[in-house]
Amino acid sequence: MGRHGQPGSDENLTHFGFREVPVEEKAGLVARVFDSVASRYDLMNDAMSFGIHRLWKQFAVGQSGVHTGQHVLDVAGGTGDLAARFARRVGAGGSVVIADINASMLDIGRQRLADRGIAGNITFVQANAECLPFGDGEFDCVSIAFGLRNVTNKDAALASIYRVLKPGGRLLVLEFSHPVLPGLGSLYDLYSFTLLPLMGKYIANDEDSYRYLVESIRRHPDQETLKSMMETAGFERTHYFNLSGGIVALHRGYKF
Repeated sequence: MGRHGQPGSDENLTHFGFREVPVEEKAGLVARVFDSVASRYDLMNDAMSFGIHRLWKQFAVGQSGVHTGQHVLDVAGGTGDLAARFARRVGAGGSVVIADINASMLDIGRQRLADRGIAGNITFVQANAECLPFGDGEFDCVSIAFGLRNVTNKDAALASIYRVLKPGGRLLVLEFSHPVLPGLGSLYDLYSFTLLPLMGKYIANDEDSYRYLVESIRRHPDQETLKSMMETAGFERTHYFNLSGGIVALHRGYKF
């Protein structure tokens, strides 16, 4: 394996779960996963995390420093769960952009936020995290929650995010990570590889997609590696918080 968890034997290959696939095919394979799970994505998030994902997201927003009038980009924002929290913080004078590569997830997000009456300062853009279609220095804060592990070229995505941040802006990466509490790893593996695919089968009617999601978590860089990747992209004062014993980590870095 090469640096940052990318296959090193062939630069034209990358990982899709535990499989190695041609780089140019991964985005399409990931798109099919999220097309399949979009309608029940939020329901599965509640079921998989026993609702704790809401606390993780609340913590991330609390660490963002976002305030009234600021401009926020939520990359891989999907169904708008995190963006809704930012929208309340920035108010009518600010803005939140949800960028997601998957049209199905964006459609669900538009509908959900409109139904909740909080879409007034939110816009939706279909975009690839590796080449964000925004100008330099447009945003005060960029977040990406449970999406970076699905990006084909994570280094390119981090560089793209760095470019669109204002000086003084910050990046928040909320993502499944590597357990750090003794004994938690084996329990987490048992839960992940046994129960989660079954939940996907019976709740979302899609066992294969949730098996991929579990595998993608295992292939994601650990806490220190992701911190190093952020620093390579130019971020400073990088730091991470282990949540739920390291099952999830929130990384934060600043552009100066």
